[in-house]
Amino acid sequence: MTARTVRADPDAGIPDLVRSLGEDSRRLVDDEIRLAKLEAREAMHRTARGSMWLGIAFGVGVIALTAFTIFLAAIIGRALGSYWAGALITGALHLGLAFVLIRSGTSLLAEPSYTLEQTRDEVKETARWVSEVRAERAERSDGRHVAAR
Repeated sequence: MTARTVRADPDAGIPDLVRSLGEDSRRLVDDEIRLAKLEAREAMHRTARGSMWLGIAFGVGVIALTAFTIFLAAIIGRALGSYWAGALITGALHLGLAFVLIRSGTSLLAEPSYTLEQTRDEVKETARWVSEVRAERAERSDGRHVAAR
C-alpha cells in the first residue's frame, strides 16, 4: 500500500467533499479488512506450525520410545533382577519426557496474537466513525430541506 497525497480543490462544493470523504472511508475500511485477513492468515500459519511440531514430537516419541522402552526395561530389569520393575521405571521416565515435549509444543500455540485483536478494534472504531459521519451528513441534508421549505 502506498500513501496517497490528497489536495483539496478550492472550488469543490460540499457534496463533492462529502463524496470524497465517503470514498476515503470505504477505502480505509477495505484496507483494514485486508490487514485483518493477513493477520488471521499469519495466526493460522503459526497455529499450524505449532500443531506440526506436536505431531512430529508424537510420531518420533512413539517410534523411539517403543524401541528405547524395550532396551531400557531390559537393562534396568537385569540390574534389579526383576523385569517388571525395569518396565515400570522405564515407563515413568518416558512419561516425563512426553511431558517436556508436550509443553514445548503447547508453548508455541499459547503465544497470543496482539495485532489481530488490535486490528479488529480498529475496524470497529472505523465503522463507528463512518456511521457517525453518515448520520451527521443526513442531519445536515435534512436541515437544508427544512430550510428550503
